[in-house]
Amino acid sequence: MMIDRFRTGPRMSKIVRCADLIFLAGQTSSGTSLADIAGQTREVLRRIDELLGEAGSDKSRLLSVTIYLRDMDFFGAMNAEWEAWLPENAAPARATVEARMASPDLLVEISVIAAT
Repeated sequence: MMIDRFRTGPRMSKIVRCADLIFLAGQTSSGTSLADIAGQTREVLRRIDELLGEAGSDKSRLLSVTIYLRDMDFFGAMNAEWEAWLPENAAPARATVEARMASPDLLVEISVIAAT
């Protein structure tokens, strides 16, 4: 079985493709100055679009998504951005959890598994 890794660094690959599956590392808005959950969510979803395209897929082929929120009070605002971004009839299996983030400035992180 062939495994391809893209944008690989010392700790992780941003994209791993194995057979017809694509795994994305958790995406955050780090490196931006966005301070609100809506802006950070839009930035994360933009990055996911970019990485899926690079791997030969798109958001209509999502299989499973895990969303990490710094605070569950952000759930509604994050969902508003998510629902505006997600194509109709393309909802993946999904979990949303509250988690401590790697940086206090991060409000959301999203990890994706998609089909090619």
